[in-house]
Amino acid sequence: MSTSLRILIIGQNGQVSRALQSRLAGMAELIVRGSDQLDLARPDHLRSPITALRPDLIINAAAHTAVDQAESEPERAFAINATAPGVLAQVAVELGVPLIHYSTDYVFDGRKPEPYTETDSPNPLSVYGRSKLAGEDAIRHIAGQHLILRTSWVYSNEGRNFLLTMQRLLQEKSHLRVVDDQIGAPTWAGTIADSTAHLIERWQAGRCGAWGTYHLTAQGETSWFGFAQAIGEHLIEQHKPCAVLEPIPSSAYPTPAPRPLNSRLDCTRLLQQWGVSQPDWQSALHQCLAAGH
Repeated sequence: MSTSLRILIIGQNGQVSRALQSRLAGMAELIVRGSDQLDLARPDHLRSPITALRPDLIINAAAHTAVDQAESEPERAFAINATAPGVLAQVAVELGVPLIHYSTDYVFDGRKPEPYTETDSPNPLSVYGRSKLAGEDAIRHIAGQHLILRTSWVYSNEGRNFLLTMQRLLQEKSHLRVVDDQIGAPTWAGTIADSTAHLIERWQAGRCGAWGTYHLTAQGETSWFGFAQAIGEHLIEQHKPCAVLEPIPSSAYPTPAPRPLNSRLDCTRLLQQWGVSQPDWQSALHQCLAAGH
């Protein structure tokens, strides 16, 4: 693929942005902008600098992802997660380029017994979820070429996430209690970057599926407790200390923002429309852990 393709990645140090920078480096000329240069908290300051860059594709890998913190700063969460994506969609239309934007399982309330499809009605429980849904709606309202990719339980070997937190706590403590009634698919940032690269390749080759909203998570399902168990098993294989794990209900671990009990997302549509499949969460976790050594 020609590196004459200019991709603007908004967000510099987040898990998904770092994975994208690594995965897309040989595919295109990457223009990466962090909040010091493109601050999504100031949406009215985005249009001119992006227009001046003249990208061929915009990827928004930035978001207000501090779920509990968002409860106490809704205005900031909505500026970053809702208003700014609408501006990005408008600029993309003006430039005549596509926009790729990442969203979340938190747009759903988690009460459905089966995995959620793209046609299910959102009903977010938290400020974070409501702000991300508002961002989706803003992009859809502009109606340009766009992919909204909903993912869940993102982790990597960098930043702040469940994997790194568990690796530390399991080695520091003798006993650890972890929620066992929230079900979802832990999704490696590397998987998201791989899938995004495949989508870009298909777009470049003229083999596009329909633009719109898609689910993009690892295959399979587990609970946070099950995820912690898998992380612990790896520590034991490495002959490292590992705490005894105890499963608990969400009610025993209250948080400022409620979490959906069912975060499972059905990714069938992405495979049917774009031919992009996802690995199961266990094999992706092994791949992530191997890459961390």
